[in-house]
Amino acid sequence: MKKIFSSLFIITLLISCSKNKTGSMVVNGNIDGLKKGTVYLQKYKDTLLVSVDSVQLNGLNTFVLVDELESPEIYFITLDKKADERITFFGEKGELTVNSKLDKFSTSAKITGSKNQEKLEEFNDIYRQFNSKQLDFIKEKFEATKINDTAALSNIEKNEANLIKRKYYYTTNFSIQNADKEIAPYIALTELYNANIKLLDTVNNSLTNEIKASKYGVELEKFINDIRKKE
Repeated sequence: MKKIFSSLFIITLLISCSKNKTGSMVVNGNIDGLKKGTVYLQKYKDTLLVSVDSVQLNGLNTFVLVDELESPEIYFITLDKKADERITFFGEKGELTVNSKLDKFSTSAKITGSKNQEKLEEFNDIYRQFNSKQLDFIKEKFEATKINDTAALSNIEKNEANLIKRKYYYTTNFSIQNADKEIAPYIALTELYNANIKLLDTVNNSLTNEIKASKYGVELEKFINDIRKKE
């Protein structure tokens, strides 16, 4: 009897270890107002956006979507009813919860269960302020150009250049402060791609070994190497 229990314990342990290695992500979702339709879980493979799981709803607004991942990465939830909208989130191993409303599908989404998602939202809160100010500069430049005010235009362009520098430095510092999370190489790739390579190097050198081996860590290293080859 003891041998039987021992064998069962070993089998259970092996199954548990196998699940841990595969890196299952389970997304528990709720879309208020959705009664019927298909929900898709998507991500990029190379440069192609693919559906990795889907579920058809008929009378229920709750769903479960699953994927296997090697390291945290960006995912999307889309609906067949709203092809032009999508919920973007940082997926990672474990259980996540996504709650949204059908009439404000992408803007009302609340995601919990992902540490990288928490950091992404924190980053975006400040980054939106930079983008809003940059839009103001674009409008001001348009008005200055329309009345041929070269002095005002020159001053606006100078202020805009300073704003872009501050935006780059904010992104770099945020990445360094979160060098033990996958969001660090991700925002470097998405927001510093046309910045000075020194900033990309600074972020890359700050990453932990685990993050360097992650999906976005490997992509950042490759991106920097490709830039150097073209220099």
